[in-house]
Amino acid sequence: MRRLALPPRPDWRDKADAIGFVYHDADGAAYWDEGTAYAFTLREIDEDIEPAAAELHAMCLDLVEAAVRDAEMLTRLAIPAAQHDFVAQSWRERQPSLYGRFDFAYDGAGPAKLYEYNADTPTSVFECATFQWLWLEELIASGALPAGADQFNSLFDKLRARFAAIFPLGGFVHFAADGSAIEDRQTVRFFEDLASQAGLDPKFVEMKDIGFNAAGRFVDAENFELQAAFKLYPWEMMFREPYAVNLAKAGVRWIEPPWKAILSNKGLLPLLWERHAGHPNLLPAFFDDDPAAATLGANYVRKPLFSREGANVAVTRDGVEGTVLDEGYGAEGFIRQAFHPAPIFDGRHVVIGAWIVGDEPAGIGLREDDALVTRNLARFVPHFIEG
Repeated sequence: MRRLALPPRPDWRDKADAIGFVYHDADGAAYWDEGTAYAFTLREIDEDIEPAAAELHAMCLDLVEAAVRDAEMLTRLAIPAAQHDFVAQSWRERQPSLYGRFDFAYDGAGPAKLYEYNADTPTSVFECATFQWLWLEELIASGALPAGADQFNSLFDKLRARFAAIFPLGGFVHFAADGSAIEDRQTVRFFEDLASQAGLDPKFVEMKDIGFNAAGRFVDAENFELQAAFKLYPWEMMFREPYAVNLAKAGVRWIEPPWKAILSNKGLLPLLWERHAGHPNLLPAFFDDDPAAATLGANYVRKPLFSREGANVAVTRDGVEGTVLDEGYGAEGFIRQAFHPAPIFDGRHVVIGAWIVGDEPAGIGLREDDALVTRNLARFVPHFIEG
């Protein structure tokens, strides 16, 4: 694994805009950074990253099987008691999952280490599946990358095939998000396009415009019932909305399904460690109130059960807590994870996002940040596999 400097394509912004990747810049700085690329060997992908994602996914599914039978475990994950049966029933019915993203620390010299699992509403999928692949094709065609170069990236094809597998008879599917958030809206547009290619009939609805009819069913602004719906809105927030009392009886087939709530918060990390202590792809982790957390010593990372983009994550080194981006997360509790800084290449910390589609690893995307904690404005950097 190595970091390279490459000349950016002079018209890359126009090409990004043309496919709908319009959030390529944020706050005056490039979010997409193709002046840099990471090169991997095929061995690093085939023997380190892909197997780690596959094994961790299987471990997570085993954990779900245990959690739905254990009210105490669901409570530790801050899933409201009123939703326990709803979550458990979705697993008993094996309601299908579309995707998820493991965030790894990896430098090519040792095993990938899991930071967290974005199991419910992961973003960066659009740029990873589309623009990153187009970048590879163009650089090979121009001679900037060798003809034998490849990419660990079957994300687009696997997502399309997964939609077809989840809905083999086609049909009408709602796609819900906050339409005022550009990244969210464009991400959902990407999924709508995939669904169309898989033979579905997608319809967008703003999360805030979803209401109820007299029968207690969820409906959109035009009074069409939600029967199947993809939502870019996390379960932990849905469980705490006024409409939560209707979730179990509304009869919606949600993507992601309710059982993903077990995997989509940081409480997953200590539960995995309890079951698989010493696993090479895990970091020691404990709930904040667990006396065993003291074994982490003076260097650890404290994370809220629920947070986004590094918010309210505190790094403690030599007993001194660093600066925290406080966005109000943490009311439901915290966990502590062993301090394991993301590897540094040319002064930049890099984190690898390893995608799962259905039950299969499907590719990676890399993000760089100057800080220890990956934040919202961390840069997306493309990668390739050296031939």
